[in-house]
Amino acid sequence: MVGPNGEQVGIVRVEDALRLAAEADLDLVEVAPMAKPPVAKLMDFGKYKYEAAMKAREARKNQVNTVIKEIKLRPKIDPHDYGTKKGHVERFLKGGDKVKVTIMFRGREQSRPELGFRLLQRLAEDVLELGTVESAPKQDGRNMIMVLAPIKKKSEARAEQRRRRDEATRSEQGTPTGEVLADEAATDEVLLDQDLAEQDLPEQTGADEVAAAEDTPSPTPAAE
Repeated sequence: MVGPNGEQVGIVRVEDALRLAAEADLDLVEVAPMAKPPVAKLMDFGKYKYEAAMKAREARKNQVNTVIKEIKLRPKIDPHDYGTKKGHVERFLKGGDKVKVTIMFRGREQSRPELGFRLLQRLAEDVLELGTVESAPKQDGRNMIMVLAPIKKKSEARAEQRRRRDEATRSEQGTPTGEVLADEAATDEVLLDQDLAEQDLPEQTGADEVAAAEDTPSPTPAAE
């Protein structure tokens, strides 16, 4: 058994552990059921579930899915087609996504790998302000592959896109900039007050936290 502060109590009978939990007004929670002997800890299980739910909620909020887009080119691509493909690469990088660029060789083109290498180098230089070469060009069977990584993170790219959409909406509605900034400042202040209130009342669990706690795997209190 482990005490409420993480101290090792030792091997005790279930009856004695339940008695100690009752005396301390805490719960006896089995945290490692597969261990021999099983490990249990004295804790406030309600508080534990609340803190676990808050951590899971924060992790979901900060989670960003990395997406790899793919663009395929031919070694002797037409200048117009190259411009179109480059535009797609730039759009993907601006959105915070990685781009896998594949050069496809056919027939006798396979004996001229330098054509694909030069084309990939040219593309990397053309998008230098938006992305960097994460994986240098390398031959993969009949293809040559290079991976470009965006300079801006996915979260930053999304934030910038939202800001641009908001600015476009305000421009269409004719909302004064000063008034918008004041409204945003007031909103931020309200959100900050709410966050502080939540931190001051850790035992009051809202509906969101309860739902998140139910989704989060957690130890099961030992039955009395």
